Amino acid sequence: MARILLIEDSPTEAAVMAQLLERNGHQVTTSGNAEDGIASCKRDKPDLVLMDVVLPGMNGFQATRALSRDADTSHIPVLIVSTKNLETDKMWGLRQGAKDYIVKPPRESDLIERIKALVGH
Repeated sequence: MARILLIEDSPTEAAVMAQLLERNGHQVTTSGNAEDGIASCKRDKPDLVLMDVVLPGMNGFQATRALSRDADTSHIPVLIVSTKNLETDKMWGLRQGAKDYIVKPPRESDLIERIKALVGH
């Protein structure tokens, strides 16, 4: 079981994703914007962050960069989960410090395998 922070501004998508993750044995906390998500990540030190890109205020790329460059959170892997499916988006996300990038809606088995690869359990 991993403790996962989901940063997603759509309540519907957050609920669906949280249900999927919990069904697979993970503990999920959610945040509706990047700024709150960064604060939650610093406070709670999750095992993994699932990051949307299109967010109000700071976007997911900016938040990923902030987390990956902060000594308190740089060890926490970020997996971007976004509708932005261009190869340039994926490359940009990885350059900001994300460890992986998956396009919404992800297949459950694919998402769970990627989470296992990043958190080691």
